[in-house]
Amino acid sequence: MAHSATVKTDAHRHHDPAVRGFASDNYAGVHPEILEALALANGGHQVAYGEDEYTEHLQKIIRSHFGPYAEAFPVFNGTGANVTALQALTDRWGAVICAESAHINVDEGGAPERMAGLKLLTVPTPDGKLTPELIDRQAWGWEDEHRAMPQVVSITQNTELGTVYTPDEIRAICEHAHAHGMKVHLDGARIANAAASLDVPMRTFTNTVGVDVLSYGGTKNGMMFGEAVVVVNPDAVRQMKHIRKMSMQLASKMRFVSVQLEALLAKDLWLRNARHANAMAQRLAAGVRETDGVEILYPVQANAVFAKLPQEVSRRLQQRYRFYFWDEAAGHVRWMCGFDTQEEDVDGFLQALKEELAR
Repeated sequence: MAHSATVKTDAHRHHDPAVRGFASDNYAGVHPEILEALALANGGHQVAYGEDEYTEHLQKIIRSHFGPYAEAFPVFNGTGANVTALQALTDRWGAVICAESAHINVDEGGAPERMAGLKLLTVPTPDGKLTPELIDRQAWGWEDEHRAMPQVVSITQNTELGTVYTPDEIRAICEHAHAHGMKVHLDGARIANAAASLDVPMRTFTNTVGVDVLSYGGTKNGMMFGEAVVVVNPDAVRQMKHIRKMSMQLASKMRFVSVQLEALLAKDLWLRNARHANAMAQRLAAGVRETDGVEILYPVQANAVFAKLPQEVSRRLQQRYRFYFWDEAAGHVRWMCGFDTQEEDVDGFLQALKEELAR
């Protein structure tokens, strides 16, 4: 029997929705179209654990972006996506080559090594990007039982330093890795921002150039929660469903992850959000370049601006706008723009920056 009742909540708003900072695109709320999609999927019963209508329909959308053999496995978060994907690509004795600055190495609490039981073989890079030559620093010793076996190359698009791989750069990496019998994983936490920056479809730098598996990021681009492991090459992985469950990434009410991904990807919401965030970063960078006493550290190619300025200025500025130090000892900071960053936010921040520099 169906039941209906008037719902009354005692919840109260505990923040000022007009306040936005530059700490992380994870700080942003949920895009209204995503909220509408969640409400649309609510009500009634749907089969649990991914056997629902929304997850089934999502597969068609994923294939339109990543090729006819692509399959999406929705998960809870980005670390879960990366750990699940890397487990599916490696043996117990396997290792993953990645940039020293890679999220899987720096910002996941050791989860790939602790939870997936694999070894990360890191390479220093000047801009967060691997190359075949840099990969070769760690791509050796496959028959040496004293060394973890390199089986996967993991790259991030766009990188943790805000730089973007071209399709040709990823193609060269894939061809080099495959020639050595290794597979390629792409951490796509901000994959939409990279596609917007390059002005190409996501397939142009994923399945078309040889990426085997990617972690698709939605939370930083307007979703409430959830990401997906997208298997582009089915021959590259084994037992994804079992590994997702063992990794505690199997959502019982998966329709609420899948419908968000559908709302993001079915049309152009993913691209609109990413283009806007990138444009705000360009506006911020343009203003910073006109400001004496601040140095931009890396090319601004997506939605991040990395800068160097006096530590005392950064600390005062942090009292007015939230953002993070990237390397506090060196005075390096990171400013992130989100889908909801407004021009007045950027302009206000630039004015505050100039005021603090002048003090």
